[in-house]
Amino acid sequence: MNKTCRDIIALNLVRGLGPRKVISLLEKVRDTEEIFCMPDSRLVGIAGGRSDWVGEMRSIRSSGKYAEEIAYIEQEGIDVLCYRDRAYPEPLRNIYDPPPVLYCKGDLNRRDAGAVAIVGARRCSAYGLRMAERLAFDLVKKGVTVISGMARGIDSAAHRGALKAGGRTIAVMGSGFRHIYPSGSGKLMRTISASGAVLTEYPSDTRPSKGSFPRRNRIISGMAGGVVVVEAAQKSGAMITVDLALQQGKEVFAVPGRIDFHTSSGTNLLIQNGAKLVTNADDILEELDLWRHGRPAGGEQEGRNAGACELDETDRVVLRTLEKMPPVHVDEISERTGIDPKVLPEALLRLEVKGLVKALAGRNYALGRCARN
Repeated sequence: MNKTCRDIIALNLVRGLGPRKVISLLEKVRDTEEIFCMPDSRLVGIAGGRSDWVGEMRSIRSSGKYAEEIAYIEQEGIDVLCYRDRAYPEPLRNIYDPPPVLYCKGDLNRRDAGAVAIVGARRCSAYGLRMAERLAFDLVKKGVTVISGMARGIDSAAHRGALKAGGRTIAVMGSGFRHIYPSGSGKLMRTISASGAVLTEYPSDTRPSKGSFPRRNRIISGMAGGVVVVEAAQKSGAMITVDLALQQGKEVFAVPGRIDFHTSSGTNLLIQNGAKLVTNADDILEELDLWRHGRPAGGEQEGRNAGACELDETDRVVLRTLEKMPPVHVDEISERTGIDPKVLPEALLRLEVKGLVKALAGRNYALGRCARN
């Protein structure tokens, strides 16, 4: 572990500093030593916000807390992936607030770049458990890494399905390694780390809390090409993951559920709002493979390009606007383009049929797979 990584671990231990402030500091210096030497006023100016963390930051590297953390990491054989490392997952660098450091048991590899996240309710139906396990099993059999959060219910079922298929799965925790959650998940964690990886951004002594799980969800969606919601209520952690995925420009999928199940209300709403309905792993791969790997044969692609040439000026304005933005609500598209709200839906539909625009949940839109090629 090099000095830069040790310094980032130290910054990650400072209460009140937070990931965004740490990243802001890292992006302003070449050598992390500069961070610990610069005047307080400049520190606060770069990182923004309150300055109550400055005093602790000055002394953190000589503290017992830091020494204990380094000793624990080395004793447990935990790999540390820092924001400046080449081994740091590239997809996470591009999200709004990447974690400055990831603590890892197991290993990451290039195959994980094509991962799919499977998320859902902790208290779920037997149907939801079967679907999560089956989808994960089938995805892994086709060479896809499955990501989830190791919680009870849908998450654990997804990990089990991946493990049964003999492939890779990644768990992202909302706590440090000294406090595995949920309790009794130690065996599952060890099994996952033996054939994949268990990750957390939290220092080892961080206990699970109400706020830590929504934050870890941005890592789950950030590392995945697409997010599959198997079963979830309209107000749930899984739906938070969906919101984060949409902000990150990721594909969202949903498994339809019984209309009289509370935990199907969120997934069914996603489908109504444009998420792709999933009944099997091929539904997911068909969408992601075309978008991620550019699978269409030359003739098919040429046909799509020809279709793009048939656009009218309204269509072209919409496309130019979406090229510069993450997924955006239809009202904002109208505001930015000046297109009449009564005309815009027709233009969006034309572009969606051509594969140039994709409709997402909540009346949001993004560039479609054909426009990316």
